[in-house]
Order: sequence, then structure tokens, then C-alpha cells
Amino acid sequence: MNFIEIDDINLPQLHIYHQFREHAFTADESFVADSPKVVNLLLETEIEVRSILATQEYYDTYSQLLKKHPEATFYIASKALMQEIVGHKIHHNVMMHGTRPSSTSLDALGDHIIMLDEISSTQNIGSIARSAAALGIDSYLLPTYGPHPWSRRALRVSMGHVAMLKTHLYSNIQETIKRLKANGYRVYAAEVTKDSTPLASVEITEKWTLLMGHEGSGISKEILDLCDEVVTIEMVAGVKSFNVGVAASIMMYQFKHKP
Repeated sequence: MNFIEIDDINLPQLHIYHQFREHAFTADESFVADSPKVVNLLLETEIEVRSILATQEYYDTYSQLLKKHPEATFYIASKALMQEIVGHKIHHNVMMHGTRPSSTSLDALGDHIIMLDEISSTQNIGSIARSAAALGIDSYLLPTYGPHPWSRRALRVSMGHVAMLKTHLYSNIQETIKRLKANGYRVYAAEVTKDSTPLASVEITEKWTLLMGHEGSGISKEILDLCDEVVTIEMVAGVKSFNVGVAASIMMYQFKHKP
């Protein structure tokens, strides 16, 4: 195993760990994850690990996890040195640079899919991934024109559980919905309309896709017309809607457990 002790956090080979903007990772399809909980979960998977930047204490504690990834480079730094990356004292003692897994083909997704339209918040993408993994929904369908589910913040919010999901990135939502329907999925749109089905009353098919819309504008009528059914969560008067991450969690649970 390749261990390298460093005393300069600004070495060129460590430049990736200083990056926070998504465009820094798209060119080579990589990602950076931080915190022991996230990194350790990823180390248990088949993810390609390029390098790890961590304290000696981390390496001593989790040496068994590293054996699955002998091809990686392991940089050893003091916690004080690692804190220079974010500029304050609160910093976890490990970071990982890895390669994003390939997108799963649309035809290889599971029977239950959570699909996003134009979600703009990376935090919502991460929280929905974590809920989906927890509820046993193994397929995640997202647009190429939104935040990536393996972006740094989405990974952190999902606690690394996005790695448990089959993920597909689509570029054309209309064509994607048509293909899903042709593949036998019933496509349910989560939206409030005058004739939407209350969540408590919806009948769930064996193969389904649940589509969540933009945090502010929801799902357009053009897209709603392509879906098989519109479903809404019953709420008391005066409350317009849930946060999309909360709404997705409630609906995924109901879809998985409704008799």
C-alpha cells in the first residue's frame, strides 16, 4: 500500500481536495467525499478509490477497510494541516477522492424508481437519496442538467447512501417518461392539482416511478399530461406544501408499504 506523509497541503496532487465547485469534478468523472461515516461506507463498496487524505489516527483505526483498495494512494497529514483546506477548525480527519460509478441504463433500473424533474438544491438531492436507500427504493433517476448525486454536498447529506442506489442521468424528460411507460412502469407525478389522487387513496402498481418536481415551480402541465396519475399529500388548510425532500420521503414510504 502506498502511504505518503505530507507537510504541505498545497501540493499539486492534493489540489482536488480544495475544490468545492461541481465543474472541478465533471471532466474526469470524479468525486470528493469527507467524514469517516461517508468514506467508510464507500470503502465497503466497489468504488474506485484514487486517493485518501487522512490523519494517522484514521489510518490506524480503519486499516482493515483500506485493504480492499490497494491501488489507492494514501496521504498522511496532521489534522491541523487538513484544517487549512476549509479554513476553520471544524474538519473531519479523512477525505476521499474517487471515481463516480457509471450511470445505470434505463432498462436496468429496479421496479421502484424515484425520479426528479428540475430539483435545484444539492441538499435535497442528497436527502432524497438517503431516504430512498433507507426505504429500499434502489433506483434514482435524475436530469443531467441538475446537481450531480455524487457531488460533494449531496454525498455528505446522503451520508454516502447514494452508493446503494442504481442511478441514471437523463437528458430529455419527455422521452424518458415515454420509455419508462413502454417498459411497464406506471408514472406517478407528485403535484397538487384539482383532480389529483390523495396519497391515502392511490392504488400502487407492481412497477412504478414517482416523479418529484422543482422546489418552487413544481411540475409543468406538459409533463403532468405525460404521467399516468397525479398524486398529492393531504394537508390541512393554509399549508401549501412540504419541502420536496420531506414530501418525497412520505410518498416513498407510502408507495412501498401500501397494501
